[in-house]
Amino acid sequence: MSDSDAIDFFTDESLVADPYPYFDTLRDGCPVRPESHHGVMMVTGYDEAIAVYHDTASFSSCNSVSGPFPGFPVPLEGDEVSALIEQHRDDLPMNDQLVTFDPPKHTDHRALLMRLITPKRLKENEAFMWRLADRQIDEFIDQGRCEFISEFASPFALLVIADLLGVPEEDHAEFRSHLGAGRPGQALGSTSAKALTHNPLEYLYQRFTEYVEDRRRRPRGDVLTGLAAATFPDGSTPDVLDVVRVATNLFAAGQETTVRLLGAALHLIGERPDLQQLLRDERDRIPNFVEETLRFESPVKGDFRLSRVATTVGGV
Repeated sequence: MSDSDAIDFFTDESLVADPYPYFDTLRDGCPVRPESHHGVMMVTGYDEAIAVYHDTASFSSCNSVSGPFPGFPVPLEGDEVSALIEQHRDDLPMNDQLVTFDPPKHTDHRALLMRLITPKRLKENEAFMWRLADRQIDEFIDQGRCEFISEFASPFALLVIADLLGVPEEDHAEFRSHLGAGRPGQALGSTSAKALTHNPLEYLYQRFTEYVEDRRRRPRGDVLTGLAAATFPDGSTPDVLDVVRVATNLFAAGQETTVRLLGAALHLIGERPDLQQLLRDERDRIPNFVEETLRFESPVKGDFRLSRVATTVGGV
């Protein structure tokens, strides 16, 4: 067993601070290789990863959140397990979330989401972000310091998504309180072992069910009414639960990943005074800086798919 084979990518804390030598070893070996601890294949090649993502006939997203944890409910035996996947899909963590759906259900629900995220809505959301950023800084600026994740990044990410979905501003404090923004281990969207043992989105389900039912009874000229009135591509009206799933999925998807991005960006400019000064002097570079931060330090270090059939990727 090589040194890299001895490392458990999913649990070894030595990889947290610097995973890159391990990634280099994986890539130097081949674009597809077995992982030694959890019975998964590691796909490191760009072309190979894209091939997996696009091949929904061969690969299911049912385990996209949990991967090999906590395992599949029954043994996956044989060269064709699509029937087993459909039979036990509802037993898997996050089975009600968009990222675990496969076509055609994923296609329909994603279309429902895209009908809500219009350029006009994004522009309105951007205006709110500027106000919110100032407001968050006002909470601690007089102290001359802050704990960045809990006092800025977590509440900022949570309230940006709340505004995008049209949660009334008078309800923002309640959302922030109930969803634990800034409390360690309670980040919405977390994939920690604790989060995967239950559905962490119950509060959001309850609140968005109330919002959608209310707007269907009494339409208003707000984003929540648009959410409640959105239809599938074939023109049919989704069940309330389908709309709520889309809203909660968007809410969760933008949380911990955005917080990690903000933390990584601050880390970079903290260690690079020259880069910090450049961004202060030439603020039009900030969008590119954000993109490069995502490239340097992705908030997510891996994604999962479950093979439905015996197949070949990158010659393996």
